[in-house]
Amino acid sequence: MLRIALECAHSGDPLFLEPYWRRNAAGSAVLVAGWHRMSNQANGDNFISLELERHLRLLHYAVGNAITRDRFIVFGTGSTQLVNAAVHALSPDDVNFNESSTALVVATAPVYGLYKQQTKLFDSRENLWDGLTSNLKNLNASSGANFIEFVTSPNNPDGQLKQPVIGGSSVIYDHAYYWPHYTAIPNPADEDIMLFTFSKVSGHAGSRWALVKDRKVYKKMVQYLFLNTMGVSRDTQLRILKLLKVILAQVGREGDIFKFSYETLNKRWTKLSNVISSSSRFSLQKLSPQYCIYFHKIRDPSPAYAWVKCEKMEETDCEAVLREAGIISRTGEAFEAESRYTRLSLIKTKDDFDQLLSKIEAFVSNERVSSM
Repeated sequence: MLRIALECAHSGDPLFLEPYWRRNAAGSAVLVAGWHRMSNQANGDNFISLELERHLRLLHYAVGNAITRDRFIVFGTGSTQLVNAAVHALSPDDVNFNESSTALVVATAPVYGLYKQQTKLFDSRENLWDGLTSNLKNLNASSGANFIEFVTSPNNPDGQLKQPVIGGSSVIYDHAYYWPHYTAIPNPADEDIMLFTFSKVSGHAGSRWALVKDRKVYKKMVQYLFLNTMGVSRDTQLRILKLLKVILAQVGREGDIFKFSYETLNKRWTKLSNVISSSSRFSLQKLSPQYCIYFHKIRDPSPAYAWVKCEKMEETDCEAVLREAGIISRTGEAFEAESRYTRLSLIKTKDDFDQLLSKIEAFVSNERVSSM
């Protein structure tokens, strides 16, 4: 019998937000005359319009997830661009470069695989991928090593709030999922370099921004954008600005995107957790209720992903186990973790999630029947 695999469980594309934008179709539409904003100069050499920058600061203020005062904003085309811009900015300057000062880029597993892949791809003499913090003997930068540590919080794939483990390192905080959709916001983030992405706020890909405290680091990141793409297109900035205005107009009111998103993901997490909890074959990451300053209450988990572990000793490849059930997940090896783990996406469309849940329920049901 032909088995059709469910591709939707693999991707991190937040299509679950489509119903929200269908309800706000008219207010979020953009019509641009051909003559409008033809120049590639948005705001001097910063490559971001003043209005867009102002609204990004308003968004963080309304949500309470990051401090923007005395911070510069770097606006880029996506995660890959600003991730490397930040690594470049924290690496030694060419003029002062010597081999012993090469920046060592590290992270703690499970970790978003792009950090390793991109650092190796650019193969810069200024920085290199040095692996996982668990493999390092000296977890303190005072040894003379120049560490750049990636901290993803909430973490992709397991949704945990993370902190750096290397004392004295330069840290890039990737807060792509630090929104009330996916996690409680216990306090505003207040780090030197913080990366955010609009795709995880609204579902619209192609734009990411950094909040940067140090002017020198900011200038190096902007110079990187200049040499890389000369900034983000004016069309993208116009669309993001329009979407931001819709979101901000409804914060705390009927139609709040964060309330809609949280309720959607919390229901999905609850349903999946209930099914998995009846299985001895699989388990999920442990997430606890936590107070959220946005909702002003203790809220239950609503992660973007389920980090699934195969508990049977003989089932060392969990991605393959689920594939046999017709579910395509993302193996733990993609996150520098054991293949006994695999990631399921909870942020695709309702139909996608319903199919995923149906297949998981059938799998667990067959497990119970087989054990009788």
